[in-house]
Amino acid sequence: MGWSSPVPAFADDETGASWLVQRAWPEKTPGEFVLEVLTSGRPGVRGAHLRHGQFELIPLDDPGLPALRAEAQQGELISYWPYHQAVVRAEDRYIKIFGPGGAVVPAERCAQMDVLLDAGNFTTPRILRQSPREDVIVFSAIAGPTLNELGRAEAPEGDEAFARAWEKWSRAWAAELNGSYGPAAQRVLDSLPIRSPEWEATKVCRRVDDWLGHNENVPELSSQRDVLRAAAEQVAMNLLGTAPDPVVWAHGDLYDKQIIVPDSDIPPGLLDFDSTARHEAARDLAGLDVRLELHLRNNRLTPARYLTAHTQVLAVAEELHVSPVRFDAYSDAIWLRLALSPLPGRFSLAIGVLAERAESS
Repeated sequence: MGWSSPVPAFADDETGASWLVQRAWPEKTPGEFVLEVLTSGRPGVRGAHLRHGQFELIPLDDPGLPALRAEAQQGELISYWPYHQAVVRAEDRYIKIFGPGGAVVPAERCAQMDVLLDAGNFTTPRILRQSPREDVIVFSAIAGPTLNELGRAEAPEGDEAFARAWEKWSRAWAAELNGSYGPAAQRVLDSLPIRSPEWEATKVCRRVDDWLGHNENVPELSSQRDVLRAAAEQVAMNLLGTAPDPVVWAHGDLYDKQIIVPDSDIPPGLLDFDSTARHEAARDLAGLDVRLELHLRNNRLTPARYLTAHTQVLAVAEELHVSPVRFDAYSDAIWLRLALSPLPGRFSLAIGVLAERAESS
């Protein structure tokens, strides 16, 4: 898997400043990407274009996000998918910016979570403000570090605090999904979209097709295309070939940056309910677990801390009666999605992991 992504780890702007590429998304035209980038000495992130190797920063006058420039002045831009979505961190709040009308469903989901998650297992952000154009939502901040921050090598908290935080999350997650709902919460749950195995397989295969189309004119990718097609077929077969577990409430985009765990009696915090739905419990847990392994393989998490967190995820899966075969099927699907990232080294890493998993199964 020796293919080198056209997206570099670092890129220089016209002034010579070097920017770290944190995230990347292919555009419709082959060879073109949009990036989220960061440079030392300047707070926050920026957006950038990479067009056939040419790097160029994107001004904050983003036509897809008309509110971005004004809202970015309120704090630090900490997340930015150009033309689609951005997040600004202010002193006591977070500002989420969408395209015009794009905040309608996220605001609705957040309001629904106030009803659905009312048992006290988790703390959720409050909506402080919505813009008239329905393209901005301002959320209250939840105090405390994320599980991702607690796992960093430079974090002041030690291994014991890290272990306590993951145990606190696991107790809360198991309690939430094992709990019962009153009439109002049940109506909310019933109104959420169902994400079936067929939906998951279709979405993954569509992303594979998009990747193949974006890279169809790259000669050195001929063997990788065959590997990717075979992986997609295997993932779809795993998702559809065994009986699914029951659907439950699912966060939809659960990973360690979405979970806040204060070192107190305050319940853990959960962020970002844009993708919440009804899904198999395996989907959220597998997504969280795969991210942990990705951190481990990228040396962002020590083996001991990975084992601590991984063990808690598996313990929750067992308590929720998640079928191991369903957990593995969703894990494979998420690794395949990671293979489609344009970030350098991601394809080789993820495809290699899928091959390891196939050999050990």
